[in-house]
Amino acid sequence: MPADPYFTRDLLKFLSELRSHNDRDWFQKNKERYEECVRDPVLRFIADLAPRLRKINPHIVADPKPTGGSMMRIYRDIRFSKDKSPYKTAVAMHFGHDTAKDGAAPSYYMRIEPGGSLIGAGIWRPEPPVLKKIRDGIVADAKGWQRACAGQKSGGCSMVGETFQRVPRGYDPDHPLAEDLKRKDFTLGMPVADKEIVGSGILQLTLTKFRKAAPFVQFLSDAVGLP
Repeated sequence: MPADPYFTRDLLKFLSELRSHNDRDWFQKNKERYEECVRDPVLRFIADLAPRLRKINPHIVADPKPTGGSMMRIYRDIRFSKDKSPYKTAVAMHFGHDTAKDGAAPSYYMRIEPGGSLIGAGIWRPEPPVLKKIRDGIVADAKGWQRACAGQKSGGCSMVGETFQRVPRGYDPDHPLAEDLKRKDFTLGMPVADKEIVGSGILQLTLTKFRKAAPFVQFLSDAVGLP
């Protein structure tokens, strides 16, 4: 008998409506819906993912706590933003490394958004010292980097993020991997359809995508000196 889906169309419907009614009054009136259709299913998904993710990488943490865990806050930080909308219109989960500060280590990621869901892995916008370590790692082991990236396209993965216009100073502008040396972000993104999000196989699909990205995550971990 197939497993029940973690996420339902009600979750996607809530996020779609939040996009149109992104204000505190509407959210407070619908907070029980948020908890029942969004928060609780996501926390259950994280709890079930945790032991399986440890088999892929024992240093990656999936924490189902409602606050301070892997589920990212629905509330936006609007202090320095022109957009004062108080809520995010997507649900995000971040699975980070257990021995590194944020931004200093590769992680796995999942976003649920109507028409825009994504499974990802890598390091987003690393600080300059970490960025240099990754570039040095690519130069020192070009074949290893190519192996880590091999097969990603066939698995529906692609590199996402921004790049500099030129190869950074100190690196050969004619290096065969010059395009990778120009990257600001070292991340993979794998789109997920709405029907997959609400399907009974979403946990297995997520694990399959994470396994596919594991060599990429391992290369980055080695480059920055993490287990």
